[in-house]
Amino acid sequence: MHPPQAHPPSRRPLPAALTASLQARFGERFSTATAVCEQHGRDESPLPPAPPDAVLYALTSEEVADAVALCRAHRVPVIPYGTGSSLEGHLLAVQGGISIDVSRMNQVLAINAEDLTATVQAGVTRKQLNDALKATGLFFPIDPGADASLGGMAATRASGTNAVRYGTMKENVLGLTVVTADGKIVRTARRVKKSSAGYDLTRLFVGSEGTLGVITEVTVRLYPLPEALSAAVVSFPSLAQAIDAVIRIIQAGVPVARCEYVCDRAIRAINAYSHTSLREASTLFFEFHGSEASVHEQAQTVQEIVREFGGQDFEWAARPEDRTRLWTARHNSYFAGLQMRPGGRAITTDTCVPISRLSEAIGGARRLLDSSSIPSMMVGHVGDGNFHSMLVIDPDDPGQWAEAERLNDEIVHLALSMDGTCTGEHGVGLHKMRFLEQEAGDDALELMRRIKRALDPDDILNPGKIFVL
Repeated sequence: MHPPQAHPPSRRPLPAALTASLQARFGERFSTATAVCEQHGRDESPLPPAPPDAVLYALTSEEVADAVALCRAHRVPVIPYGTGSSLEGHLLAVQGGISIDVSRMNQVLAINAEDLTATVQAGVTRKQLNDALKATGLFFPIDPGADASLGGMAATRASGTNAVRYGTMKENVLGLTVVTADGKIVRTARRVKKSSAGYDLTRLFVGSEGTLGVITEVTVRLYPLPEALSAAVVSFPSLAQAIDAVIRIIQAGVPVARCEYVCDRAIRAINAYSHTSLREASTLFFEFHGSEASVHEQAQTVQEIVREFGGQDFEWAARPEDRTRLWTARHNSYFAGLQMRPGGRAITTDTCVPISRLSEAIGGARRLLDSSSIPSMMVGHVGDGNFHSMLVIDPDDPGQWAEAERLNDEIVHLALSMDGTCTGEHGVGLHKMRFLEQEAGDDALELMRRIKRALDPDDILNPGKIFVL
């Protein structure tokens, strides 16, 4: 038993003329092999697989443009594919078509250290970019956990653990190269930090989830590596005390680089999975960036605030290996959570609320989870109001699917009632379409549809995602 898809898939066989044209143009980089298609028809979401009819491995923007133009001529869907780490079904080929895999478009095209920018092909991953930056004294801070591609991160408007200080992809993408539905290659902006020239096309495509164009190149902001880094972990007697401490820290303007909440159940799972010995209680993970003096000042201020809220066992991790151990354990919390039910499937929420409502939102979500027997836990980038609830279900039990989806709905509705959002960083994809209708409202949703129809009148670009036309 699987959760229902957003709407029934509608497929037709690939036209023979299109198959022949793509084979002639791309040779062995165009494949209809079952194993290849199946690999490109699943992601990390709880949704059932939906493989494409064929997969094309592109190397350049021009190749993507040629492929999209051919597909449009035959009214065949095009689904962009990066690393396959989507959590909301973005890459599922629910109407068949061609998956354009940009993972081989992995060249770092330019590093302009003096301007604090880099331009990369869409298949470059965040780790690859940071490896290329090691000699420059710069780094790219957006860290969604998975080693996602920069093109995919831009397409979903990703963020992660560093967002409280450095922002999300929305703030850190300066420009894009995009292939439009008619096979044209468009550069959305120049490599400057601001411009008032015309419509902001970059922001239009950032977060569009492949429904308006195929991102092939990304220009991003870079930041100097901080002179000093320090991390800390502190536990609390209760969830409310931990979250209230976060609210006080953020409202006090302390420029923490990372501020992560991990619930007691998640800590228990992390200890078992990563062989750590963290106190099994509501816990905050912090990281501080800056000069030696500023890091010391930030840490002292945070330490004083958390003590007011009952924080205890404040443990420092100043050595690089200790920080790596701490953050690796946090990043592996998803996989640790899966071990709460071996063989289970995870359903996750991705709500975000104004910081003043954070304690109320997380407390309410925890009470909803506690009302169910399904194993669950909570983690979150709480410094910017974003948190995740994770339920691990038996995939063969339809009752658990229904129960998990009901809890998911209630947690999202709670966030929306607080002027929050159904997705802080994962995107809408397939799984959150029903929530977007409630969040955006009919008029805003119709405006999105009008933009989609204007840029993609044949609805070939990742059709069936975000909303139904």
